[in-house]
Amino acid sequence: MPPPTVRVFAASVPVDLRRSCDIFVFRNHPGDRVKILYWDRTGYCLWYKRLEKGTFRLPSGAGGVEISAAELVLLLEGIDLAGARQRMRFVRCRG
Repeated sequence: MPPPTVRVFAASVPVDLRRSCDIFVFRNHPGDRVKILYWDRTGYCLWYKRLEKGTFRLPSGAGGVEISAAELVLLLEGIDLAGARQRMRFVRCRG
């Protein structure tokens, strides 16, 4: 899992790669494959995943959307982010 500070950009249409994100996620038209492009200090790396059944559901946005590292992990597990919600993990103490 990438560190929480990593910026992840999920593209739903062709994009300009000069945007300052650390990881780019691209989905093919049928939705059964994703490619992840990232920089590892020596060059660009390409990671590819294909689902045997089902499709990847990228969040919708005008051209793409920035997602968190945790959301990227959920997306790669096949979880639809539209139905997922993050629960509060702590309660602030009032002093």
